[in-house]
Amino acid sequence: MNLALFDLDNTLLSGDSDFEWAQFLIEQGVLDRELFEAKNLTFYEQYKRGSLDIHEFLDFQLKPLSRHPRSVLEAWHGEFMQRKVRPMMGSAARELVARHLENGDVCVVITATNSFVTAPIAREFGVEYLIATEPEQKDGEFTGCVAGMPSFREGKVIRLEEWMAKHDWNWGSFAESWFYSDSLNDLPLLSKVKNPVAVDPDATLRAHAEMHGWRIITLR
Repeated sequence: MNLALFDLDNTLLSGDSDFEWAQFLIEQGVLDRELFEAKNLTFYEQYKRGSLDIHEFLDFQLKPLSRHPRSVLEAWHGEFMQRKVRPMMGSAARELVARHLENGDVCVVITATNSFVTAPIAREFGVEYLIATEPEQKDGEFTGCVAGMPSFREGKVIRLEEWMAKHDWNWGSFAESWFYSDSLNDLPLLSKVKNPVAVDPDATLRAHAEMHGWRIITLR
């Protein structure tokens, strides 16, 4: 049995679903452009630099979910998939996932972005398992808070190992393991798998991958 892990934003997607969801809400007039656009860009730049305060960001990201009924959010998300997400889902990324699925590998999308935004995207790629940051819910509606540990940096490793334990698996259960990512923020998990793969990597990850002889690919 093999394990194939995929980061989502700027890895399988040629863009960032987190960033684009906020931009979509701004374009819809749900969020005030003057107040939110600059902040959205600032958080995105912090993420790329590796300096993001995940809890500060999640407060920004999840609060809008609490202000609207779940049914309205779901309708918006359908339009978001059509306008923003599907154009970022390239054929090379789809083919990469399909090869692992055809090989019978256990495939997991593992992302810091919240599961409301990312679960439909993982399904669109045909991936059954998703490990994402979980927005807190009460009576089926979002509270604006995070539930449990964010799936970010070292948190990805912890959340993945908790998920493995629920399936009675551990790292030794898998003959081969891959993790595909673009980001320096994923170095903790990339260092755990047998086959780390840098996908269109940022400068820090590229330098690390070259130093350690990791495979570097493009999906663009």
